[in-house]
Amino acid sequence: QVQLVESGGGMVQAGGSLRLSCAAAGRTFKYLFMGWFRQAPGNEREFLAAITDNGGSTYYADSVQGRFTIARDNARNMLYLHMNRLKPEDTAVYFCAARQYYSHSTNPSDYTTWGQGTQVTVSS
Repeated sequence: QVQLVESGGGMVQAGGSLRLSCAAAGRTFKYLFMGWFRQAPGNEREFLAAITDNGGSTYYADSVQGRFTIARDNARNMLYLHMNRLKPEDTAVYFCAARQYYSHSTNPSDYTTWGQGTQVTVSS
């Protein structure tokens, strides 16, 4: 079973950029469908982006399409989320997650393994 650890969060001004990283421990990473989610206080966990096991296909929520880019490096067991043109409403805890099936899903319940999260704060 893979273990996930996010990093790269922090505080940034509106309009700025951040790159989140998700380090995966375990030899199965390259076979897993991966996603990024976020959760702000009082809100449900929100799907942001997902990527197939070989990186050939990516999926995005409308709220981040064109601003965020998901990528992976299977040789290094790493998942990334490049975030540009950040807005105050992007403030949340960001999570990476793994799904054991190859099909796309935006439902957090369909992802079986989660990292601990990393805080992103965007000031106006």
